[in-house]
Amino acid sequence: MKKIVAVVVLAVALTGCDVISKLPTGTGGVTEAEAGQGIKEALGQGLVKAVLNLNKTDGFFGSQFYKVLLPPDAVKIENTLRDLGMGKMVDKAILSINRAAEDAVGYAKPIFVDAIKDMTLMDAINIVRGPKDAATNYFKDKTRNALLAAFLPSVKTSLDKVNATKYYGDIVNTYNNFPTTIKKINPDLPGFVVEKATDALFDQIAKEEANIRENPVARTTEILRKVFGGI
Repeated sequence: MKKIVAVVVLAVALTGCDVISKLPTGTGGVTEAEAGQGIKEALGQGLVKAVLNLNKTDGFFGSQFYKVLLPPDAVKIENTLRDLGMGKMVDKAILSINRAAEDAVGYAKPIFVDAIKDMTLMDAINIVRGPKDAATNYFKDKTRNALLAAFLPSVKTSLDKVNATKYYGDIVNTYNNFPTTIKKINPDLPGFVVEKATDALFDQIAKEEANIRENPVARTTEILRKVFGGI
């Protein structure tokens, strides 16, 4: 019973509703497992939405916040090539890089699913007692390394699939072959894209966490209606 009450307290923090006084005596036959599932779904749907916001056409390329530009080391290349009338080559590379990021973030779903399955009641309570970004920080701690490891091969594959490797390689090779180029540039494009994709994903999770905490309608699910039936 104490565990169920603790889960209900977590739900209050996540839903912004005063549900304790409205719960039927004895929790209305709702089991601890069902209550726990309800909380996980409240968090899980925010994670799914964060992924879906990015794992689509123009999720990165069409966003002023997440659009991936060329690595800092390659900015000089970009400027030089644009000055020489090769802007289309640069634009193809940037578009392809963003398409790769959009494709790769889809691999985050099973990693988040596993993290939610492994979440304990104490983890949930700590999220409630923690700062407003406690859930985001929890998933960063539990999933960041796994995401980086999962994203890297998928980003490499995605970059090849959308010809980003070719387009970016064309840019680097064109620049490196200039007679005036003294310092050759060979930045780690896959690693750069992985970092950008991961940072964007956690930024989206932070926004969804704020939505979960502040907007009850944003995370209403069937299991939550069952857990808090009659409210």
